[in-house]
Amino acid sequence: MSADLDFLSAHALRALVARREVSPVELTRRALDRAGATQDTLNAFCVIMEEEALAAARIAEDAVMKGAPLGLIHGLPFSAKDLMAVKGVRYASGSRAMAGNVAEVDAPAVERAKAAGGILIGKTTTSEFGCKPIGDSPLTGITRNPWNLAMTPGGSSAGAAASVAAGITPFALGTDGGGSIRIPCAFSGLSGLKGHFGRVPVWPTSATPTLGHVGPIARSMADAALLFSAVAGHDRRDPFGVAGPVPDVLGAAQASVAGMRIAYSPTFGYARSAPEVVEATDRAARTFEALGCHVELVEQVFDTDPADLWTAEFYAGVGTRLRSVLETQRELLDPAVADILMPALSQEMKSYHASVFARYALREKMRLFFDRYDLLISPVLPVSALEAGRNIPEGLEDRNLVSWVFYTYPFNLTGQPAGAVCAGLSPQGMPIGLQIVGRAYCEDDVVRAAAAFERTQAPGYNRPPTP
Repeated sequence: MSADLDFLSAHALRALVARREVSPVELTRRALDRAGATQDTLNAFCVIMEEEALAAARIAEDAVMKGAPLGLIHGLPFSAKDLMAVKGVRYASGSRAMAGNVAEVDAPAVERAKAAGGILIGKTTTSEFGCKPIGDSPLTGITRNPWNLAMTPGGSSAGAAASVAAGITPFALGTDGGGSIRIPCAFSGLSGLKGHFGRVPVWPTSATPTLGHVGPIARSMADAALLFSAVAGHDRRDPFGVAGPVPDVLGAAQASVAGMRIAYSPTFGYARSAPEVVEATDRAARTFEALGCHVELVEQVFDTDPADLWTAEFYAGVGTRLRSVLETQRELLDPAVADILMPALSQEMKSYHASVFARYALREKMRLFFDRYDLLISPVLPVSALEAGRNIPEGLEDRNLVSWVFYTYPFNLTGQPAGAVCAGLSPQGMPIGLQIVGRAYCEDDVVRAAAAFERTQAPGYNRPPTP
């Protein structure tokens, strides 16, 4: 197979498969070979499922040759992050404490992607229980960025982003409890979508059940919308599942944005970003104006930084899940993760519930904000790159493991749909991410704006240089 297929869009590959011009077995073999060949450099996978993937690809190919109805992502390779269950496969959540755990079921998104014809080639790396927005864990080591191997691809969906950016699969399933889809998309030049909370069902129950999302990472928002369409929709196993119809995100990816009302905030009122990040997002705001949107600069979106509200919920959840390990086998955990989990576990009940009520007040404030706007755009991250193995960027040492991110965790607290696209490159040649946040349940607006922005960019603008 030609290497040119590695960076074709999922839509293009889907059409080639349907026309019998490319075989699902060939695509899968190519993805598996590239996954294996890049493990020493990228370290994107914690499990490669060669036998299972090739068996599924042969079934998919047989359906094509028989002229059977084809699924939405028929014959296309994908991966699933190690915070998601895959039946019969190790389910370690990036932790040595869970290294022997094997899933008994497929997560609903995995189950649906397979049912839509997707070929699961393996599980991708994550920081321990998704607790860091970078790509390393004591279990799997450091995952690296295809744009620059000295840099992190971001996290916690680290391997998912690295593999998609490197052209191994056209898309991947990640999770997002505080930005873990959007962050690696920003560092890796990709597009990702965190649907409204509960739109893509989460099961088995997440360690952070009121914050966790599952969603797609891809090289374009149109491709992310394809995978999202395959996995979104109500599932009774998820008690937070959204029962309403899934918006037509595939149609939205082709729609005009003229007339949309967009708030642009480079700081939210509390963040501080590098000049190249602000310059890139300023350019993006002007691009939306040129597309016919009404863009308004809003310096202060939040009265205060909601980082403490997020920390109280996220780290208390993970800490509760890992309490026995923290108390008896702390040496198994990432030291930085263990250090931040202990204070979260020591919260008094009164303090915790005060943060819960403050969170719902924040949600109402954002509902009212979006009475005035269709979308909010901002940076995804305050920096364009971070050295692999480092937890916090230089100059932001006053922040904790996640609060240095600034821009993503508020919308896990509110549950609103949010996406990320590549806004361009820094002077050092590293991607810069643009965050697009929509009103509750309006994933189609996020996709509409993201895809329209991507159409204004030069082809291949977010593809890493060939080594």
